[in-house]
Formats: sequence, structure tokens, C-alpha cells
Amino acid sequence: MAKLERLDKVLANMGYGSRKDVKNHIKNGIVKVNGNIIKDRETKVNPYEDEITINGEVVNYREYIYLMMNKPQGLVSSTDDPLTRTVIDLLSDEYLIYEPFPVGRLDKDTEGLLLISNDGKLAHELLSPKKGVYKTYFAEVDGTVEDDHVGIFNKGLTLDDGYMTLPARLEILESGIVSKVNLTIQEGKYHQVKRMFESIGMKVLFLKRISMGPLKLDPSLEPGEYRELNEEEINMLKFR
Repeated sequence: MAKLERLDKVLANMGYGSRKDVKNHIKNGIVKVNGNIIKDRETKVNPYEDEITINGEVVNYREYIYLMMNKPQGLVSSTDDPLTRTVIDLLSDEYLIYEPFPVGRLDKDTEGLLLISNDGKLAHELLSPKKGVYKTYFAEVDGTVEDDHVGIFNKGLTLDDGYMTLPARLEILESGIVSKVNLTIQEGKYHQVKRMFESIGMKVLFLKRISMGPLKLDPSLEPGEYRELNEEEINMLKFR
């Protein structure tokens, strides 16, 4: 059974003003629950089942949001930064009221799949090292990546600080002066993909995350665009 919430709290959480603003809305008789004018702000409602309207506008309540963004280069993966724009700056006001945050990080110069949500429990499940959630990146590398490197990555690599990575899956898409590869890792160390290639004397020129666990980047999303996850995608993440 859904938890009952105070009417003023529901409206405030949905961005209909401060608690004081909401109190005045209710006092002025413009708030209805199931067709009835409610003037007691402490009235308990089921925000998922009761029809709540304010000035005739239906309040579509939900607790969590889940957004897939194709992160562009040049933005940082945080909720706030005093020096530069963040991925949150791309979101419209209808999502900002939920106080969303990036689930994990992508470097400023890295593109690709970024999940943005306000579901802390899911974020923990996806980011906890113990969960071993796989992340796949497409990379363009300055150097010739050869079949021998597949085994090297599969054994794990020693990074510049002495850390030994877990086994990673390297798929060579194109080998040449600039090689194109997909790399799947199950960790999220600082600049990990770049440092893994640096450990074999190569430099990553371009990096894009294309999947996180079962979630794959929607190819129709241009850099900077985002959309809500559909129900199937949400369930894949929650019940993988």
C-alpha cells in the first residue's frame, strides 16, 4: 500500500512553490483532491492514486525520475561547479524540481551514456564496486591495437599508481595508426580507460561510453540530448 503524504508536502515537492506558497494555494481553495476542495494543508493523500488538481491542473506525482543523457564534451558530471557548466544545466525545470544527480561520472572531455536520477538506492547498486556493473566504452586510440593486447587487457593492467585493474574485455574494431576499440570494464577508477591504454604506451584520443550494465545509449540522442528511460529500461536496471 502506498504511503500517505501530507497534501502540502506533495505540492511543494512537485514544485508548486514553497510550503508557505502551497499553504496559501490551499487556503484560497484552488486545490482539489478527487474533485473536492481541500482547505486543510495537513490532509493525507495517496499521491499515486488520488487525483490532485491545482487551479484545474492535474498534479502528476512521481517520486523518482530516470534520464538517459548523451553527455557532450566540455561539461562536468556533477550537480554544481563554480567554474564550468554541468550536465544538470542541460535539464529543463520540470526535472530540476526532483533534484537529480549524475549516477557516476564521465570525464569533462568524454562523451556518451550518463544516467541522471534522484534514486539514491539505484545509484548505489550501480556504482558499488561490489556489484561489478560492466561499462563499455568506444575509444579511438593513438597507436596500433593488436590481437595480443586482448589477452593483456583480459588479465588486468597495472596503472601508474601501482593499482592492478580487474580483467577487461577488449574488442578491436579497427587496427591502424589510430585504432578503434570497444573496452568493457567493471570498475570506475579515475581516468581508468585512459590510464589503461597509457600503461601500454598508447593515448586515448576520443572516448565515449556506450553502455552501463544492461542500459545502452540510445543512438538517436545527439550529444547534449536526453530522454526519460522507458519502463523496460528502468526494470532492466532495477532487476538485472
